[in-house]
Amino acid sequence: MLKVILNGANGRMGRVLQEMIANDAEMVVAAGIDREEFSADFPTFQSMADCDVAADVVIDFSHYTATPAVLDYCVEKQLPVVVATTGLEEDTKKRLLAASEKTAVFFSANMSIGINLLAKAIREITPLLEDDFNVEIIEKHHNQKKDSPSGTALLLADAVNDAVKEKKTYIYGRHGNDLSNPLSELGIHAVRGGTIPGEHTVLYAGPDEIIELNHLALSRNIFANGAVKAAKYVSQKSAGLYDMEQLIDEK
Repeated sequence: MLKVILNGANGRMGRVLQEMIANDAEMVVAAGIDREEFSADFPTFQSMADCDVAADVVIDFSHYTATPAVLDYCVEKQLPVVVATTGLEEDTKKRLLAASEKTAVFFSANMSIGINLLAKAIREITPLLEDDFNVEIIEKHHNQKKDSPSGTALLLADAVNDAVKEKKTYIYGRHGNDLSNPLSELGIHAVRGGTIPGEHTVLYAGPDEIIELNHLALSRNIFANGAVKAAKYVSQKSAGLYDMEQLIDEK
């Protein structure tokens, strides 16, 4: 039985994870961390530092400001960790790398299996279109999402740039009266409204034809499902930095 500590346990994704783990015969929530007090059928704490419960892996689905403390805790306790929190600052990303030298760290800007398969497809087709097609990314999310553009939009943009001969410059939205819109630019556009779980479109626009690759999240379950798979995967790994592409390739 894999014992999991959930950081952000009472947030939107934390509650989804609680339910999903409760229905998984191979896992159990050993403890939950949330800055707000809440009741549950497992021990709860308001900070990682206060948690004294033995576990096998940590899943962090919280706020980007909380992730450094999670990494410190996991390094100290030698616990594998799944970092599913988005909007991480550059310093935190460096701390991910440093932590991975001491313990197993799994990080993905999006925990959806489908999004990560989309990124793989992008790397395959982009070189064939690079010389003639503009590339634009449009992402849509609910009006409570704080970060923009989404981590997933950047993941997909990076997949494009991984595949091109000459790196593209990211343009965050377009405005002005005299734009040239060269192929060397990659536009990233954000929409916020209502309760949209998440939609990402990668658009290739060439001479007289358009190709669109689209991923639509119908519920938060897809992200929780990916985090559960990642927890099972990383709990068996030695120190290192792992991601969803490696998980998919090994499966």
